Amino acid sequence: MISISEAISIVKHSSKPLLKETIKRVEKAGGYILFKDVISPINMPPFRQSAMDGYALNLHDNLTYILIGEVKAGDGHQPILKKGEAVRIFTGAAVPDSANAVMMQEKVSKTGNSITLEIQANTQQNIRPLGEQVKTGDIALKKGSKLTPAAIGYLISLGITEVSVFKKPNIALVTTGNELVEAGQELTFGKIYESNSKMLLSALYSLKFYDVTLYKVEDNYTKTVETLQTAINDNDLVLITGGISVGDYDFVGKALNELTVQQLFYKVKQKPGKPLFYGKKDDTQIFALPGNPAAALSCFYVYVFIVLQKLMNRDTEELPRVTAKSVSSFKKKGDRPQFLKAIYNNGSVEILEGQNSSMLQTFALSNALVYAPETVTDINEGDTIEVIQLPV
Repeated sequence: MISISEAISIVKHSSKPLLKETIKRVEKAGGYILFKDVISPINMPPFRQSAMDGYALNLHDNLTYILIGEVKAGDGHQPILKKGEAVRIFTGAAVPDSANAVMMQEKVSKTGNSITLEIQANTQQNIRPLGEQVKTGDIALKKGSKLTPAAIGYLISLGITEVSVFKKPNIALVTTGNELVEAGQELTFGKIYESNSKMLLSALYSLKFYDVTLYKVEDNYTKTVETLQTAINDNDLVLITGGISVGDYDFVGKALNELTVQQLFYKVKQKPGKPLFYGKKDDTQIFALPGNPAAALSCFYVYVFIVLQKLMNRDTEELPRVTAKSVSSFKKKGDRPQFLKAIYNNGSVEILEGQNSSMLQTFALSNALVYAPETVTDINEGDTIEVIQLPV
């Protein structure tokens, strides 16, 4: 059994980014990480652009100008202004090459075909220069940049329609157990509704991982081997829930051994989630999570989250941790470090009742996990404690 810090270190050092894929429609690349630099094919803006509604001027010493025309956004013509001449212009419109300033309309009075400025304009005032954001051939976004909505809008504004990104993993969710039935079916005596796969599926979807395949296997050794073989062969990441303990009908560990999965660790000194397995087969990462739902979800956020980030080559590896003042008390049993369901709000945190690893009711109310190390036996009101913020 290893410590939490050892387990996290192993997970971080055993994962590497996947290869690239090309997304043909850049608007569908949200959340991906760029695999290589994106080079701008154009200047942005591609012409000298008016920063506001007003008047484009060919400056002279007088405050009065002769108005000779108008340029709207999208117009392609280029009026030629002599000194002392102006054109009406609008935000985003191309500033004529012969103009060297734009005066905002609020500072201008118009009489007939002439305008008078309240104050003298400065050269290049209110003109966005050619290539102000990026110039043709320059790096528009560097390799490793996350494609946020703003980044996608920026790339599309440059005329870029496809991008090379780090591939998102194909993920298998494998649930084990004879006692499990699907919600909507009759719940006969001795059975429970299977929730782990849908819970983890929802967690993956919330993090924008959508390529997920669900597998269900009964407590049968041969079928467990066959199912895990398929899941490992077809996916980059395999998440198994249940069957990893040492009971007579827990076949996951034996099946992984038969499939020659490299065990990187098994069992972590923590609560919940002690019977946690992490291993690899070729390039496939494999977690066998505890069957108890609160334990499975806690391990997902503490460990699986890291692998997801590493596979995508994201800079952020762990969920954010902050310190907070406890507004409640908690007595920890045993010497294992604990992850406690909690509600965090603006520097304060409340540890909730109902911390049993089989219970999701408390987890459903939580937006954080309090980390209570093994050296801590009691948490009292007013204590400063470490909090892991969940992506809820």
